[in-house]
This record gives sequence, structure tokens and C-alpha cells, in this order.
Amino acid sequence: MVLIGPESTGKSVLTKTLADYFNEPFVSEVAREYVEKLNRAYNYQDIEVIAKMQIEAENKALKLSKEWLFIDTDLLITKVWFLHLYGKYPKWLDKAIIKAPRYLYLLCNFDLPWVADPVRENPDKREFFFNWYKREIELYKYDYVIINGQHENRLRNALKALIH
Repeated sequence: MVLIGPESTGKSVLTKTLADYFNEPFVSEVAREYVEKLNRAYNYQDIEVIAKMQIEAENKALKLSKEWLFIDTDLLITKVWFLHLYGKYPKWLDKAIIKAPRYLYLLCNFDLPWVADPVRENPDKREFFFNWYKREIELYKYDYVIINGQHENRLRNALKALIH
């Protein structure tokens, strides 16, 4: 299960909550962890390193899962960032996206209030990125459910999508 969506849409909290609920492993947001440790602005090469770290983290966590693995963002977001910032992305990324086992994308809507932090960059582009992520999910023909709602309602809507 991949939780995807624009910045500040509750992906990280929801990923951990769902993993705890189902007693399954999760992969935290690799890009955030990487960028927080940089003492400079990230660049194209950094995003490529992030993509490779994402693949490694998913493969490692997949070995620990019984039934599901919950992933806080994935290579689709990495691809979008490459395109948004540089207008190109490494071609190996398409193969990696297609190869990754995916059951369902939970596309988190931008109906939560924006919460600023040092890594977030686009408070005024959440609808733009939401629509772009949706197009990418559809391009690769993955199943997805849009997750709306505040607090417990968001969790309830995610659980409904998973237990149907």
C-alpha cells in the first residue's frame, strides 16, 4: 500500500497508523529523511540517490511483511519531482516503478490544513501536485482510492479502502 499525495496531507501519520493497525511494517518517507540531513540544497543527483534508497528500503521492509507493506510516498513522487524541477528523469526509474509490487495507492487529498516545516516547499501547489500524482497513478494503471477527511474520518476512510 502506497500513501501518496501533496505535502502536508497526513501521509506519514496515516502510514504509521495503518501499519500499527494491521501490525505490518512501513517505509517512512525516504526523501524527507535524506533532505533533512543535507547541509545544502538538494540537486538532481540527490534525487537519484533518494530513488535508489527508496527501492532499497522497500525491498528490505517487504521481507518483514506478512501480508501488507505500507509505504509513505514512493518512486512516483520521485519521478514527479525530477520532472517538476529538471524536466527529465533517469530512464531506469520507469522500469523500477513498473517492477515494484503495488496493490493499492491511497491518494491523500489536500483537504487538511497546511502545516509548514523546513522540508516542505509548495503550500500553494497542493492541488497541482495532487492532480499530477493522480495522472501518474493512472498512467501506470494502478488501482487507487482518494482519501479525504479530517483526523479519525481520514483513518476510517483509509480503512474502508483497505477492507472492502
